[in-house]
This record gives sequence, C-alpha cells and structure tokens, in this order.
Amino acid sequence: MTANAGSVGALKALNSAMGKALHHYRMIADGDRIAVGLSGGKDSLALMWLLAHRRTYVPVRYDLTAVHIDPGFDNGVASALAAHCQDRGYKVRVDYSDCGRVAHSAINRENPCFLCARMRRKRLFEIAAELDCNKVALGHTKDDLIATLLINMFYAGEISTMMPSQSFFKGRFVLIRPLALAEEDLIRRFALEQGFPQFVNPCPSAGTSKRKQIKDMVDDLCRQNPKVRGNLFRAMGRVKTDYLPGDVHGHRRHH
Repeated sequence: MTANAGSVGALKALNSAMGKALHHYRMIADGDRIAVGLSGGKDSLALMWLLAHRRTYVPVRYDLTAVHIDPGFDNGVASALAAHCQDRGYKVRVDYSDCGRVAHSAINRENPCFLCARMRRKRLFEIAAELDCNKVALGHTKDDLIATLLINMFYAGEISTMMPSQSFFKGRFVLIRPLALAEEDLIRRFALEQGFPQFVNPCPSAGTSKRKQIKDMVDDLCRQNPKVRGNLFRAMGRVKTDYLPGDVHGHRRHH
C-alpha cells in the first residue's frame, strides 16, 4: 500500500498526529483485534487506510476489521463501501440495521442524530464481541472533540467532550480515536490526494445537524482568527477550576 506522490506531506503529518495519539494514550498493543467503524466518510476511510498502512512498518502486530452499520435509508452506501474495502484488501463486515429510520420516525422524541449514533454504537460493540475484538476504533478528529465540547456546553450545560481512549463494559472493550489530534482539513487534503471514493450520505439530516452548525461556526471564527481552533483544543487541558463559579444550584464544587 503506497501513498500518491502528492500526498506524502499530508501522509507524514497525519502519521505524526496519529502516532502521537497512539503513543500518548497507549491505544494499540501487540495482539489487539480492532473493529474499525467505517461510515464511508473521509475520516473513517483515512483512519482505516492509516491503520492498515501502519502495520507495514511497525513491530506491533494487530488485526483490523472494517465494520459498517447501514442505518437503513434508501440509496445506502453499504455495497459500494464493501467493494471498496475488498479492493483494498481489508476484512469487512456489513450490518444492515434500521437505526436511521427509527431515529427519524415519529416514535423518537430525541434528537435523531443522538439516537441513531447511540443505536449504531451499541450494534458496533455487539459486532466487535462477535468478532472477538478488544478494541473499537472510530474516526473522530480534533475538530470533533472541539465540536462535542461546544455542543455539550451549549445544549447540555456541561463541560465535557469525547475521550481519545475510553474503557467500556468493565474493560471488555477500549474505544480509541487515533485521529483525535488530527485536523479535518489535513484529512480532507489526504483523502482528495489519495482519490478516496466520495460516498453520498443518504441520511436526511446530513448537513443540517447541530455538529455541522457548530463546525461551521468554528470555521467562521477561524477565518477571523486562525488561532481559535488550537486555542479551543488547548483549553480542554488547561481548565482553571478556581476561576469557575461551580454549580449555581447549590452543589459544592469538588477541588
């Protein structure tokens, strides 16, 4: 597996960002069996490529299986995505579900994106167990961590975000996000230079989600001040609790 000549710079930068995350958060160990959530978007396609490429030059041995949860919409990408994986030599598992249809139906009173993501995550863990995997890898980026931070502040009234590495079910699985330190612009450039297929997301909420709105807002701010994205990310590691008012509903703040 080789990178296109024009993408060497992007590949080097992405490998550096991913390598830093893998090392700092101790994401992958020898003998790991990893289920990689593959949506068909550029981030998950890049993650699968990078993890597969990494096996060609590191001494750590690990197994990869791409897992796509089809949400059940018409004009889904499952068949085309499975063919792409087979062409690349990836092991792939496709699961056909009704997560998307249920989340967008009248019986759901929650945010459709929230419920769909929760249902797909549950199914991904079930498939990981069937495949005897101990790790689940998702293609969330630095931009996703920032967007989640702001979504939780704006709509949940709390300061929290996605964890780059997180244990679930008493250690049965570890969910890892190897691209947590990589910016989407870099991944977008790498995907274009590699010629990744551009699958059309059939979800009716695509392009109108809260996450998309928040990312667009951050992009607008960055056009005015390029330091905004980096400052937001660094702020998550520089929380000064002595300068926060605490819970105004009367609960004492823990130091």
